[in-house]
Amino acid sequence: ELLLTRVVGQPSVSSLRESPWNEAPTLAFRNEVPTQVNNKAAVHNAAQFRSPANDPILMKKLLELSDSKTEHLPGLLPFVPGMPVILTQNLAIELGLINGINGIFRQLVYEADSISIDALSNTFPSNTQYVHQSLYALIEIARSKIECNLETLQPKIVSVPLMEQTFRVDVTDMLPKNKKPKSNQKAMLSIKRRALPLVPAYCITTHKSQGQTLSKAVIDLKLPNETEDIAAVYVPLSRLKCLIDVAILRPFDYEVLRIKPSKSQVAEIERLDKLYIDTQFRFSEYFQ
Repeated sequence: ELLLTRVVGQPSVSSLRESPWNEAPTLAFRNEVPTQVNNKAAVHNAAQFRSPANDPILMKKLLELSDSKTEHLPGLLPFVPGMPVILTQNLAIELGLINGINGIFRQLVYEADSISIDALSNTFPSNTQYVHQSLYALIEIARSKIECNLETLQPKIVSVPLMEQTFRVDVTDMLPKNKKPKSNQKAMLSIKRRALPLVPAYCITTHKSQGQTLSKAVIDLKLPNETEDIAAVYVPLSRLKCLIDVAILRPFDYEVLRIKPSKSQVAEIERLDKLYIDTQFRFSEYFQ
């Protein structure tokens, strides 16, 4: 019942446009949602700055694919000064530059002659500038383990390089009817992409939020009908320490809070409990 008082529109959370909620990440269950929300959020925030942050149709659709389908290298990566981002690849584990760590975008370094204003997506406004040859991005990562300042850079500023991945994608639904394969065959493309291993963090999946402790967060508890995974509710709610640190995006079915662990989850918990007991017995000297 206390969570119901945190739904946006209630006196406790009147609007997401006001502080601190306008700076809090939104946790979403589906992989496709963060890509859409992050693009819209980047467009919205870019409007506050004076400076605008073979088959062309197929190319646009490939660029707009969710990063969950492209080895976490987005085709279109919107940048706005001060934008929250998440690293999607391990750069240096020993330095804390790992997949999932949060940072703040500070600067993009790129080839000067690689900018165009030719629209690559209808998601972004007409005055968007597209950088086709990025070199690296400067990201402020407060939780990095780098003990000294990198040469010529401010404290906690890290240079994030381009990374390369190859992935396969089914483009059957992206092709016009006259080019689709006959019967039930799939049209698979193997794509090699070289891009920055970053995604905006205005909105992140609940999976990506695991292991994080957030100061504030906006959570959507209206789950897809087929979802009966306790983690979809437990994970986002457990990212916060206090009730006043959470805002619930919209009204939700109270029954989602009563979702119980599945049989496989219960079995895994029992397995881990047994493993813990066995470990205590075998190495009792370490548990005294």
